[in-house]
Amino acid sequence: MLFAIDCGNTHIVAGIYDESKLVRYWRLGSDIKKTEDEYMATFCELFRSEQIEAESIDAMIIASVVPDITFVMNKLARKYLQLKPTIVGSRTDTGITIDYDYPEEVGADRIVNAVAAHRIYGGCLIVVDFGTATTFDCVSEDGCYLGGAIAPGIEISKRALFEHAAKLANIPLERPEHVIGKNTTESLQSGILWGFASQVDGIVARMSEELAQKPRVIATGGLARIISAYSESIDSVNPLLTLEGLRFIYERGMAAVE
Repeated sequence: MLFAIDCGNTHIVAGIYDESKLVRYWRLGSDIKKTEDEYMATFCELFRSEQIEAESIDAMIIASVVPDITFVMNKLARKYLQLKPTIVGSRTDTGITIDYDYPEEVGADRIVNAVAAHRIYGGCLIVVDFGTATTFDCVSEDGCYLGGAIAPGIEISKRALFEHAAKLANIPLERPEHVIGKNTTESLQSGILWGFASQVDGIVARMSEELAQKPRVIATGGLARIISAYSESIDSVNPLLTLEGLRFIYERGMAAVE
C-alpha cells in the first residue's frame, strides 16, 4: 500500500492507497515541534482505527512546503517503515513541465495539484487551492505549469483581522442573510465569504484574459466547498486533488522503473 502525505503550513493530509483506491485519509494539524516518534504514534492510532497494518505499507510519497516537517517525515519513513520516501520537488519526473523563472521556488503542493488536475480534467486549467495561502495555478492544455498567483489564505486573514481589531469577535463562516450586513456578524460573514469569492472570480477573469481562453477552474483545499458556493467561476471541487496527484506521480515513477 502507498502512504501519501501532503504537508502544509497549517495541516497535514495523509492518505493510504491500495493500488488506485483511497482506503482512508486524515487531516492533522502541522506542528514543527513534533518528532518522528510523535507523528508515528499518531499515525499508528489512526491506522488501528481502520484496521490498517503499518507493515502493509510498502511505499511512501511526500509533498511538503515545510522543510522541518519534510525532514521529520523522511526520518519517520526510514525509522519505522524501512522505506526511502519519494519527496516531490521541481526536479521530480511528474509528467508536466514547469514554465517558471525559478522552478525550485514552486511549492511541491502546487506541482502535485497541477499534475492531478491535468490527469483528471485535461484541457486548460486554473487550480485554486484554499490553504494557508490561497494559490492560483495555471496549467496549459498540453500539461505545462505556467505559473500563478499567491494570496493570503482565508484563515490567516480572519485571524489577522480579529487580532488587530479589538471590537471584532471570531465568527462562524456561515452564509449571511444580506450582502449589506445588518449587524457585525453579518458584516464580517459578508466581507469574508463574498470578499474571497470575488477575489477568486476577479483573479480567474484576469488570468483567463492572459490565457486568451476560458479555462476550467478546479478548487481544492479545506475551505474549497464553502467558497465555491459563492464563486461564479469555480467549475469543480476536488478536496482530494493533492493526494491523487501524489498517487499519479508515484505510479509514474514505478512505471519508469519497470
